[in-house]
Amino acid sequence: MVEGQLRRRGISDERVLEAFLRVPRHRFVASDHQHEAYRDSPLPIGLNQTISQPYMVAIMTEKAELLPSDRVLEIGTGSGYQAAILALLCREGYTVERHSALSLRAQTVLGELGYSNIFFKVDDGSLGWPEHAPFDAIVVTAGAPTLPRALVAQLAPSGRLVIPIDE
Repeated sequence: MVEGQLRRRGISDERVLEAFLRVPRHRFVASDHQHEAYRDSPLPIGLNQTISQPYMVAIMTEKAELLPSDRVLEIGTGSGYQAAILALLCREGYTVERHSALSLRAQTVLGELGYSNIFFKVDDGSLGWPEHAPFDAIVVTAGAPTLPRALVAQLAPSGRLVIPIDE
């Protein structure tokens, strides 16, 4: 997956590529889709949500330009896969999910895998997590119609916001 789908398509940050080698993507995919876990496509995770394709996770992570000292906010926990990648690249990860069932499932998997620097909240992600701001980076995993002002306000002065904007 790393060589054929990520490096071949221009992902060059070695820390990002190493994180992808370390995170077992199949642990974040439903059992009936585990045979597809390493394909470069989104897969259903329930509640009409998907785990993003590996390339999208990689490009968003690379664009965030994470440092080991960073505090990162992720909007859209989903399966927890992107949170796991981010957690390997930063000091602390904060992740917000609107579906409590997905958040609980992600917490379980990430706990079983030994991640201890990820903090979870069930809420409307467009509001961010102001109690823990400012963040060095914010990664939004779902498209938004406009740039959420609440998230911009929660960035540190040199912070980066990675978000797909619907046009």
